[in-house]
Amino acid sequence: MPERQAAERAAADRPAVAIGAEISAVPEGTRLTVVLSRPVEARAFVMERPDRAIVDLPEVNFQLPSEAGRKRDGLVASYRYGLFAPGRSRIVIDLAQAATVARVATTTRPRDGATLLTIDLARSDREAFRRAAQPPAPARAEGPPARDPVDSRPLVIVDAGHGGIDPGAIAGNGVYEKDIVFGVAQGLVQRLEATGRIRVQMTRDRDVFVPLAERVRIARDARADLFVSIHADSISAAPQVRGATIYTGSEKATDAESARLADRENKADAAAGADQGEGPGDVATILQELTLRETRGFSARFAQGLLTNLSGVMEMSVKPHREAGFRVLRSPDVPSVLVELGYLSSKRDLDLLLSDEWRTKVTAQMAGAIERFFAGRLPPAGQAMTALNADGLRLSRAAEHAPAPVSP
Repeated sequence: MPERQAAERAAADRPAVAIGAEISAVPEGTRLTVVLSRPVEARAFVMERPDRAIVDLPEVNFQLPSEAGRKRDGLVASYRYGLFAPGRSRIVIDLAQAATVARVATTTRPRDGATLLTIDLARSDREAFRRAAQPPAPARAEGPPARDPVDSRPLVIVDAGHGGIDPGAIAGNGVYEKDIVFGVAQGLVQRLEATGRIRVQMTRDRDVFVPLAERVRIARDARADLFVSIHADSISAAPQVRGATIYTGSEKATDAESARLADRENKADAAAGADQGEGPGDVATILQELTLRETRGFSARFAQGLLTNLSGVMEMSVKPHREAGFRVLRSPDVPSVLVELGYLSSKRDLDLLLSDEWRTKVTAQMAGAIERFFAGRLPPAGQAMTALNADGLRLSRAAEHAPAPVSP
């Protein structure tokens, strides 16, 4: 009996699993039904610009078919789902026209005991929709720990683009940009950590949504020395376009294509139903302006070094170094670049992006460019490992002298 109770408690602690979803017509509008392994508490509301309905849930393990949410049906233009913040999941329903959430309910399906979560959308006029719409509460993700003042090694923040409810670009075979870039980011982190000469943190270490301004805040709060954001673009209308591009921040984009890409990436928060928030404030003093100018100079220098390294192992775009107003590149005091690894709309680029061998070559060259950027600050490899061992020894000694935990 105790074993059974323990098993039941463990099952209750695990996230509910979403195993199916369907859209159907109801008299007042459209119904989205999600099949869950057990009941959950759900809260729904609507937002404007763009028009969408938001359903907030506790953490849910979505095991839905890859095509779920992509077909327009009734009031639902499309919908997406995923982890929105630690312990929280979200369904974002893009509305085909103004609509309000008339009802959210959970019922038990008699034949198998599954939980049916139903979200009923009712047609609405624009004024009623505007009155019902509400601003969302900003989501904050957990950032890296405060920087150790004793550790003088450079700190690099590796930012895997998109995540959680925000899939980014979607390839023709259903692969998400967020998954591809996360794999590359992990490979880069592992290479940098293996040297022992560079400290490294990720803005997200799993498939979770992180607002754009939060990514900048993570880097600034950690007093990072470099911020590298990794993405993969898509142009369905031009499948022949391929190659990598490195972007640095600027109020004025290099070209119209860069401006369009930055605008699309900057809408990620809105697409996830999050408060878009604000990045660092406008430059208010001459000193801040000089700091920003110097930081962008360092960003451009790193971008050129990275371009040199990557051009030997991957196809680069026609204009491989460009500038645009990406929100994640707005830190005034952290050199920052955004790397578009290729185009998911290009079969050749997609094949490479999914290749372990190609990723290994690319992350090796990215790590090499980062080490060269910090060449004057890096300790010799032997000293780096000695420092790491000393840190481990200090931690173990501290643990030996720590007071024993008090039993309840």
